[in-house]
Amino acid sequence: MTGTTSWEELVTSALLGTDRRTPPADVMAPGQDAPVALLDAAALHTLRRRAGLLPARAAARPEPAPEDDRRELPEPARRRLAQLLADRSAPAGTGGRRGTAPDLTELLPQWLTAANDHGYRAPAAALPALLDAARGRNDLRPHALAFAGPRGLWLARFNPDWKFALRGASGGAVLPGVQDSEAVRQLWEQGLFAERVALLAAVRAQDANAARALLATTWSTERAEDRLMFLDSLRAGLSDLDEPFFEEALSDRSRNVRATASELLSALPNSALAARMAARAATCVSLDRTGPTSPTVIVEAPHECDADMQRDGVSPTPPSGRGERSWWLGQLVEASPLSIWPERLGGRTPEDIVTLPVLDDWTDELHAAWCRAAVRQRDARWARALLGPPAVSPVAGPGASSLAERAKLLSTLPVAERASWVAEFIAAHGLSEAFQLLGVCAVPWSGPLGRAVVDALDIARDGGSYPWSFSGVMGLAERCLDPAEASHLEILTATPDEAEGASPGAGGYWSEAFQRLVSTLRLRAAMLSELTGDPGPERPDIT
Repeated sequence: MTGTTSWEELVTSALLGTDRRTPPADVMAPGQDAPVALLDAAALHTLRRRAGLLPARAAARPEPAPEDDRRELPEPARRRLAQLLADRSAPAGTGGRRGTAPDLTELLPQWLTAANDHGYRAPAAALPALLDAARGRNDLRPHALAFAGPRGLWLARFNPDWKFALRGASGGAVLPGVQDSEAVRQLWEQGLFAERVALLAAVRAQDANAARALLATTWSTERAEDRLMFLDSLRAGLSDLDEPFFEEALSDRSRNVRATASELLSALPNSALAARMAARAATCVSLDRTGPTSPTVIVEAPHECDADMQRDGVSPTPPSGRGERSWWLGQLVEASPLSIWPERLGGRTPEDIVTLPVLDDWTDELHAAWCRAAVRQRDARWARALLGPPAVSPVAGPGASSLAERAKLLSTLPVAERASWVAEFIAAHGLSEAFQLLGVCAVPWSGPLGRAVVDALDIARDGGSYPWSFSGVMGLAERCLDPAEASHLEILTATPDEAEGASPGAGGYWSEAFQRLVSTLRLRAAMLSELTGDPGPERPDIT
């Protein structure tokens, strides 16, 4: 054998087969079968390749992982975390039926939030599984990266699958003290993007003016997408002192940056942009007192979107299916201070204004813009007026008719008032339209809100409704009900007698759903007790 045949030629012969491609002549010995000759040649080549392999030069050892001074997890909580991170997908063939076991994947975010609140650090052995979990779930990332801390960020540099941790949230990076101006400057100029975002947020929380000045030092050299992220981070601590910086950003070369600057300026009622928008909106909306009936709101939408309007953030091109003039009007009204309307509309209160008739079918457009303005300006009084009484039908209400609008308006109200409003809404209308509203209520739900949800579920069960129609609300209840309610729900775990006309087998499904709810609440109670070191009354297993 001469050894002139290449490894690639041998591989080709092996893939095609010696019947279709005879091995090269220098591989074949006299009287030797082609397959045997091919295998002998491959063995010889393999030996030569291994013998001739030169050792690679040793790479530099990475720097040690940074210290994390947070507390260690208690051992029960450590075991619980390992169980929550384990793969517990439903086995094939279940047909989507969840049974009575808690959904661990939905409990992980709550566990991480509680662990972060208690100041614990992630066990080193759990970091790979934690980063893998965060990679697959965007909603999990902020909590997971905060828990992973500086060691998680350090580890993420060695695996391309975890690169999201380097460009997204801070990952718990160790930041210099805000007062250490030189260290702050150095990290700002040389740090990873995630570290810079975290640094800007930390400085902003301590000194809003210093954060704005820090951003200004590199603003002109930042990428458009980075400028947008940095600008958005200035929402926290917004004040009139930010106006000059935002006003300058209105001339930015990026359309998204200009739009964000305009939105932030319109959230400052005393800004020059808010005044310009108010002047424009005031020419479009007025009160007609000359009619034979009660005063009526008249709307005259803009006829053009000029250059000054566009500089102030008004987008000239409407979405598909939307008229230009209504599109421009909505942007003007939502960017105008809500304080202009009582004087403009006869000295009326917000509660009175939203009940005024509006000519020419402009009601929905005008009220939707007021809704967006109330959310942007965090104006609770206008939000209450636009929400109306919870017992009133959304269609017949004074302002917001869509559930999405109502959910956003609710987010501007104090936590207790928000929960009370939703509880009354559920008592009046049931659960069919409550899912979005429940999503903005604080966890755990207040007693009245939790009882309203459980009562509505019980009514739906007794009425023979399909239990899977309420699976979304039931899932929310598992995560949001106060764990102390578990003992009060035992009575609902029994299988009820099937009412006439009820869905076949619905009682069994309802029983399973309530059993799962009870077991999940008990598990949540155990999770919290493990994190606080309190042994608690019981410690259920989740296997």
